[in-house]
Amino acid sequence: MPIRVVLFDFDGTLADSFVAITASTNHVRHLFGLEQLPEPVVRQYVGFGLEHLMRDLVPTAPTEVAVARYREHHAATMLTGTHLMSGVAETVRTLHERGLRLGVCSNKRVEFTRQLVTDLGLGRYFATVLGPTDVDGRAKPDPALLLEGVRRLKGSAAEALYVGDMAVDVEAARAAGIPVWLVLGGAAGPDAAREAMPDRVLTTFAELAEWLV
Repeated sequence: MPIRVVLFDFDGTLADSFVAITASTNHVRHLFGLEQLPEPVVRQYVGFGLEHLMRDLVPTAPTEVAVARYREHHAATMLTGTHLMSGVAETVRTLHERGLRLGVCSNKRVEFTRQLVTDLGLGRYFATVLGPTDVDGRAKPDPALLLEGVRRLKGSAAEALYVGDMAVDVEAARAAGIPVWLVLGGAAGPDAAREAMPDRVLTTFAELAEWLV
């Protein structure tokens, strides 16, 4: 069956937000007396949701307090520390013009994702932008987020595709019964991306326009 619905992860797939995530993480670490971490270290913990990130990287703080401090800082800094991955703007526009129904399913706080999607110029192309709060807090690798995305785009798993950059994206898509492709350059390096065994590994984001015709 032809692909009609394409869902995307956000961090590391559509956008490089690791400067902003690292800055907010280190802000919270500083508040709780921890040394600063370099971006490559923080990248390894991104993708599983903010609570997971704070538990792992700010273990000296109560998780709910660390999450609140992170969100306060991130709201003011996320746009300046986030930019689209290479080829995203042109490719997403092309897929939209071809009539594919597009959505974002990310473990990031959905209010942040929606603001960034709009501010980065992609808002007109995505019919839905979802986060864990849209599915009772069930973050990836739980498949609920992807299944809700397919439902809102009036499609089926058989005609859908999920595009991400990490093993957690593969796990979620497999559980949802949806094919999954990974792009390189996000949180996972080339080896980690291939070891996750997606249906396809894209060396550039623009390859999506070549395959989805």
